[in-house]
Amino acid sequence: MEQKTNKFVSKIGFILACVGSAVGMANVWGFPYKLGSNGGGAFLIIYILFVILFGYVGLSAEYAIGRRSGTGTLGSYTFAWKHSSTDRSRIGSIIGWLPLIGSIAIAVGYAVIIAYVLKAFTQSLFGSIMTVNPGQWFESFAFKPFSVVPYHAVVIIVTLLTIVLGADTIEKSNKVMMPLFFILFVILAIRISFLPGAAIGYRFLFIPDWSHLKNPSVWITAMGQAFFSLSITGSGMIVYGAYLSKDHDCVGGAKNTALFDTIAAVVAALVMIPACFAYQMDPAGGPGLLFVVLPSLLQQMPGGRLFGIILYLVVVFGGISSLQNMLEVVAESLLHRFKTLRRAAVITVLGVITFGIGVFMEPIAETKGAILGGWGSWMDLVSTYIIPIGAVLGAVSWFWVLKKEELLDEINTGAVKRYGNSWYYLGKYVYTLFALLLCVVALIRGEGF
Repeated sequence: MEQKTNKFVSKIGFILACVGSAVGMANVWGFPYKLGSNGGGAFLIIYILFVILFGYVGLSAEYAIGRRSGTGTLGSYTFAWKHSSTDRSRIGSIIGWLPLIGSIAIAVGYAVIIAYVLKAFTQSLFGSIMTVNPGQWFESFAFKPFSVVPYHAVVIIVTLLTIVLGADTIEKSNKVMMPLFFILFVILAIRISFLPGAAIGYRFLFIPDWSHLKNPSVWITAMGQAFFSLSITGSGMIVYGAYLSKDHDCVGGAKNTALFDTIAAVVAALVMIPACFAYQMDPAGGPGLLFVVLPSLLQQMPGGRLFGIILYLVVVFGGISSLQNMLEVVAESLLHRFKTLRRAAVITVLGVITFGIGVFMEPIAETKGAILGGWGSWMDLVSTYIIPIGAVLGAVSWFWVLKKEELLDEINTGAVKRYGNSWYYLGKYVYTLFALLLCVVALIRGEGF
């Protein structure tokens, strides 16, 4: 399909595709365990505040620059720096590569963790997860090289098939995956509500301990989670903006994306947090929530096998929908930059690269044969350096380099209300400052969020 006709057909298709990109591991295990280790309800309030701000200005700006330039990451940075006070397009064409590399780097690590989830789904389907020792079971593949290669290959192949025609197949696949994601998670949340002791989890989740607001680390972690969860990395959401029709509202689309992304995070927490309290498990378990804590819960819970099948399937849906965006933004940029390339060839090469590097990263921690110490170290590297730097480059390019009238004109194209100085200066001074703060703190701490 030619890029100029590669558009989302409907507003709901665009929103579901964007929600699909935002919803993923950051919501399903990232949000519950960070909430669990950062004060529960207090963290939730701070997180929602940052999501509102970042969605309103940061996410909508990425949609707008993509639509304004008519292309993804590389072309959008070139456009922004060209349409400055003076033509600096050469700078833009260079710096755009960093957030683009960030997208493929995230995809490499992301595919590995989805492969782990697919393995857990398969073993739930056949019932073996109900009889294993969860800790030993997790270590049997998470710390062993080449342990999930078949699952890893399936994840890559399925993702490539869902982006083979660009916006068309992305829209169609998310119209199926995202409604199922929400429906199944709500069913699980209702099931969890009947567990004895679940009420303690609800109190932890919704009744804030205000003393946690005094802890700067809680604020920083909530801010980092908001950036990561909304996929505001200076790259990923730009390409979906490029596929957005001129009669759609960029700010309205960003608000809907942020709303449904937050609902997904809260519903995931409504599953994980009350279940942990009901069975006296640690809600701050990180990736172990999915692969150690959850199997322990399943084995104690009536109907646990069915619960596991549904939950792991939902997580696979969320993971693949995010992986779609990471690979699509790279494919689109390469096709835009190198006009003679064929789409099928580009996505095939991306699949080979993602699988080829990731297969040596399958151990989650330091193990012989693991690239850069394994999946955990790789993702720390990406979330510490590439994502925060990409967010800063994007914020500076859209709000400090690109002419104000260019950005506002695109923001107001198709808008139901007019946005002016208040929106623009909120992005230029507040949003950019937070992006810079996130980057500085990540570099100082030397670890991701």
